[in-house]
Amino acid sequence: MDKRPIFLTHPIKLFEGKEIDFHFFNGFSITQKAKSIKSLHQSANHQGITNILEVSTKSNLKIGWELSAFNLMIDFEDTQISLECAFQGSKVFEGDKQYKDIYHKTSLEAKKDPRLKNSGNIIGFEFNGVFWQNEPKTAFYDWMYIKALYQNNRNIIDELCTYRAFTDIEFNPKKSINCQAKTCAILVSLIKQNKIEEALSSKERFIEMVYPKVLVQGGLF
Repeated sequence: MDKRPIFLTHPIKLFEGKEIDFHFFNGFSITQKAKSIKSLHQSANHQGITNILEVSTKSNLKIGWELSAFNLMIDFEDTQISLECAFQGSKVFEGDKQYKDIYHKTSLEAKKDPRLKNSGNIIGFEFNGVFWQNEPKTAFYDWMYIKALYQNNRNIIDELCTYRAFTDIEFNPKKSINCQAKTCAILVSLIKQNKIEEALSSKERFIEMVYPKVLVQGGLF
């Protein structure tokens, strides 16, 4: 047995995270991942959580695959790049080191670039001339993901809003901080509350609305 979080939309907090016990199938094959996703969703169903979307390249639904950071595109200069490349290339390390060439790599190359693990601590993020602090921890990723999806991928938002809960089988809270499944829950909640335009009006307003102090102090969930 293993534990993974599932993220639900919420009328006040924007998202709610719950840990689910399920049977995890070891292995990197699509078949093994599919078994794990099925087990996770079935365990959530037993707790009354239904209408769940897996958001990753391992999803068996096209929309789940499209919503992966590897495939979601964001405007950058005079072109578009994947969210994964945008996120990794925007990391600013100690000594103001930033590897902007990552913007132009493939998503997999960006994620596996060895410099990202050998450059010291991350002091923030810089994208399109705007610098983001490390706190709140997931603010930059969430903002970039929601902005990319809302501005450039409106065609899938209506379908996304039909789901109540979201998972990402690749996300392990013991190893990672950012989670595209959590971000989808936030986005859907903002849309249902008619607050999405206000949230995206500025970096400052986004942080105020999505990360009130009580949530920042409360951690992931």
